[in-house]
Amino acid sequence: MPPIIAPSVLASDFANLQSEAEMLNRSQADWFHIDIMDGRFVPNLSFGLPVQAAIKKHAQKPLDVHLMIVEPQLYIEDFRKAGADIITVHYEACPHLHRVIQQIKLTGAKAGVALNPHTPVSVLEDIIADIDLVCLMSVNPGFGGQKFIENTYAKIEKLKALIVKHNSQALIEIDGGVNQENAPKLMKSGADVLVAGSFVFTAADPEKTIADLKNIAY
Repeated sequence: MPPIIAPSVLASDFANLQSEAEMLNRSQADWFHIDIMDGRFVPNLSFGLPVQAAIKKHAQKPLDVHLMIVEPQLYIEDFRKAGADIITVHYEACPHLHRVIQQIKLTGAKAGVALNPHTPVSVLEDIIADIDLVCLMSVNPGFGGQKFIENTYAKIEKLKALIVKHNSQALIEIDGGVNQENAPKLMKSGADVLVAGSFVFTAADPEKTIADLKNIAY
């Protein structure tokens, strides 16, 4: 199966979000990846509900919303109302993770869990069957343009084994440092969804770059 490509809007030109959204609509991208940062869970601020809602007005593809925030349970309904189709929360930010996953599903959105690079996939043992997506951070969250962490390949393989063991339908998403060079190995390791930010939006031809990722040989 070809990868699901989810360009990260965080790396786009914020002064031209409508044209960037229209470019993604024309492209072979499957989802819009929306990074929400609060300056507390991660050392950076991005954008919030009004900007996501503005993107939704122009997006013709699902919004994959990644909440890098503390206390995400306070905002689940708001992000769903602002157009989120998939809502991913961080394991590290949710002491009551099962409750938050159920909260997301009650809104009608798909539920994802993200893991920071230092967090082992084994923490998902008791909940993997309940979630739709696992986002493995292949850089430390908070900033774009970071170097890819090589341990990610082994982590994907461990996660894939956990998914199979529990007959889960969860997709494996990779977020951080994805490019043309590492994408084939990521797919071979078991990834389903590739998030690409700077690699897409700083390219001379973003649509072609997305097409090349979508049609990667592995």
